[in-house]
Amino acid sequence: MKPSHIRRTILVSQIVEEITEIWCQWRKQKLPLYLFLAMCFNLVVAPLVYAATGEQLSRSQSWGLGLLGLVTLGLSIYLFFVMFVPEKF
Repeated sequence: MKPSHIRRTILVSQIVEEITEIWCQWRKQKLPLYLFLAMCFNLVVAPLVYAATGEQLSRSQSWGLGLLGLVTLGLSIYLFFVMFVPEKF
């Protein structure tokens, strides 16, 4: 085997180990994943808000409004489940 091939194999195995570790931690801690997904989804929502206002709002304001809308939607879904399925909480 060539030394460069061995280095690539070691690098790939380290990457697989890191992915496995992240996967295990993800199963334990879901809040960081949810926050990350909300931020990624807001990358889609914020330009839509910016375009819908006719550029009257700045990009940071439209980003904030998109995030506020996502938080409001999330809280309303959470409260809906708390009201109708209280034995889970």
